Amino acid sequence: MRAVIQRVSSAQVDIDGETVGSIGHGLLILLGVGHGDGEEQAERLWSKIARLRIFEDDDGKTNLSLADVGGEVLVVSQFTLYASCRKGNRPSFTAAGAPGEANRLYEWFAERARRDVARVETGRFGAYMDVSLVNDGPFTLWLDTDEL
Repeated sequence: MRAVIQRVSSAQVDIDGETVGSIGHGLLILLGVGHGDGEEQAERLWSKIARLRIFEDDDGKTNLSLADVGGEVLVVSQFTLYASCRKGNRPSFTAAGAPGEANRLYEWFAERARRDVARVETGRFGAYMDVSLVNDGPFTLWLDTDEL
């Protein structure tokens, strides 16, 4: 699995002009599922994200986790994180997981996050979404379970 994690002051996802998920201070997680990913990868990824000390303490040092600041989470499916641009100019998405399994793991990941975080919002798998955010910092990280 792959994720782009953005520390945000606020974020929301709209579909056809309707807001389907929004958060205040916390993390926007763009989540990609690849072939061969399963619940083990989803658990490992969430556990890492939940423990990341990327929020500032009173001294301005990134010493606090999501739980420490009572942050919220918005999870948005993003199969394009598995794009390959090695050949030609049109990205290939063959490394992305099959839609049925990718959706199942996306939902599993969001439910897992809800066990630790009071407010977890989501986009809608497979939908065309408008995602807006105020990136706090900016602070953006890229995680891949193959490298954790």
